[in-house]
Amino acid sequence: MSTCLRPDRDAVALAVSGLLGGLLLWRLGLHTQGGRPFSAPWITLVPVTAMAGAELLRRNAPRTALTIGVLALVADQFTRGSLATVLMFTDVMYAAALYGTPAAARRLPVATLLVTVASTIGFLAWFRRPEALLIGLVIGLVSFIPALTGVSVRSHRTAADAARLAAAQTARLAEMDRIQAVVAERARMARELHDMVANHLSAVAIHSTAALSIDDPETSRNALKVIRENSVEGLAEMRRLIGLLREGGEDGEDGAPTAAPTLAALDALVEQANVNGAAGGLVCVLEDARPVDAGLLPTPVELAAYRIVQESLTNALKHAAPGPVTVRLALADEVLTVEVTSVSGSRPGPTAPGSGAGLVGMRERVALLGGRFAAGAEPDGGGTKLWRVRAELPVRERESRG
Repeated sequence: MSTCLRPDRDAVALAVSGLLGGLLLWRLGLHTQGGRPFSAPWITLVPVTAMAGAELLRRNAPRTALTIGVLALVADQFTRGSLATVLMFTDVMYAAALYGTPAAARRLPVATLLVTVASTIGFLAWFRRPEALLIGLVIGLVSFIPALTGVSVRSHRTAADAARLAAAQTARLAEMDRIQAVVAERARMARELHDMVANHLSAVAIHSTAALSIDDPETSRNALKVIRENSVEGLAEMRRLIGLLREGGEDGEDGAPTAAPTLAALDALVEQANVNGAAGGLVCVLEDARPVDAGLLPTPVELAAYRIVQESLTNALKHAAPGPVTVRLALADEVLTVEVTSVSGSRPGPTAPGSGAGLVGMRERVALLGGRFAAGAEPDGGGTKLWRVRAELPVRERESRG
């Protein structure tokens, strides 16, 4: 508590300078008035000292300082008067409006204005001389003007604080947006990298295991051929991703932008899946039920559908039992439906481990487009369990949002 009420350096400097100025004026015999009830010169120092004490409280206790200042100014009118007392009172009034409560800041200009007007009218009625207006002018200069100045400075400080707070909040929001953008971009890159490379690496892992476990030159030759094809395609996919990460999204020395895969490339993807899954007894089929004149869909929809089919075929290569793997496409009511089914179960021969990231990536892609996604095992009615992946992608909603 004592630390809180300790006067700051400005208050001490004002109090000391005011007191020394009052002592100098008293020593030189300079006073503001004469013919008062208490005409002894030394009595003038009492209001000066009291006003200097009020200066010490100007910031930590502005209401108390103003009360002491008013009493000291009134007392000064009964002495020969000192200019130092009047000047220090103006600073006390200013500090009361600046550092006081918001209620005090609202009331002080009004109160001092009323006092100024009432005093002017009262002295003019009492003396009945135009010179009485000067008394009201002096009262306004030492009370209303300082209070009005304090309120003005207070308003500017409040506005500056609000602006700084708004700037800090804007900076925090911008930082949060930046962090969210970085996280979202990392997630997108992780999905792209997983979907592009997992298919080829799974095929490489399965066929390399077959080549190592089966001592047959023809089998090893075929496995090495598949491994080479998937390695080359995987490197091409990695090159495309690196091109997308470069500044400007350019790939290659010619600066041509890299195109994202579309549904038109599904034939090649299914054919490659047949090559990779032949050793495991998988037969991949593409059933495209879209209208012939459907045309190209928005790029995000085409890319998401392609990646969903690619990841579904990768999962079938890793986990599906021997049998058909069917890829179905349908377009109705501005919704693209992608469905991939395979036989659920185990199969002999080498397999590749899964991490579960593929299903998470497919679900995220569908969610970003505002669609629906489902994946799981279900009976086909003939005693066989099927693993079905189904995604419904709106083809217009995303465009209108963009």
